[in-house]
Amino acid sequence: MDIPLICNDSALSAKAKLLREKWGFLSTSSDNFQLHLLPEYLALEQKDDPKQGLVFVDFVSGAAAHRRKFGGGKGQAIAKAVGLKAGVQIEVIDATAGLGRDAFVLASLGCCVSMVERSPVAAALLADGLERAYLNFEIGEWMQQRMRLHFGSGYEYLKSHQTDVVYLDPMFPHKKKSALVKKEMRVFQGVVGADLDADDLLEVALNAARYRVVVKRPDYAPFLSDKKPSMSIKTKKNRFDVYVKQAIPQTKS
Repeated sequence: MDIPLICNDSALSAKAKLLREKWGFLSTSSDNFQLHLLPEYLALEQKDDPKQGLVFVDFVSGAAAHRRKFGGGKGQAIAKAVGLKAGVQIEVIDATAGLGRDAFVLASLGCCVSMVERSPVAAALLADGLERAYLNFEIGEWMQQRMRLHFGSGYEYLKSHQTDVVYLDPMFPHKKKSALVKKEMRVFQGVVGADLDADDLLEVALNAARYRVVVKRPDYAPFLSDKKPSMSIKTKKNRFDVYVKQAIPQTKS
């Protein structure tokens, strides 16, 4: 899908040119989606449904900051699924990073997370969010240490990398346009689409993970590749299917 990048601020024209060259964005208009380079951030807009608003990545404030401060710490379902232990720093590859929300939660809990994203739109939004977060006085230092981005195929990346835990959250078609699906996620999914090759990811993830693979799924979705997990941790709308290979040690060498 060809996505134009619009920039109406002459002071940002050089940056817009670099972004178009790096990610392959266009400078002409589109009927459906377009990116806006604003002084504050890079944002995605769905033109045929302006009520959805702009989608951008913000690790510093808003929902991300609230989740970091009041989300429940290591008692959260995602922390239990990944197998967080006190005093043990876990390395995670998030092979379907999307907008980076779950990766940020894991990083805020002490994990070192390598985010892999193959969509140029998602990767550009992530890179913009990371750039701003790295400069933040409150979280910038540990963000630089614990969160990094790789643009490319999660499948190919997993074939050549080893890690403690692989985290997968492939896009899955929703049964209906429900209020449970956040507006900005509907915009994002309209650009990225469903991960139709998600089943293939599980096998390479199991080979890449030393200890476990965690797959986040809607509560109604089947197991990836019809493979039953070692356990499932359920939340109100989703579940985490956990494929355990071996126990995470109390201390890592």
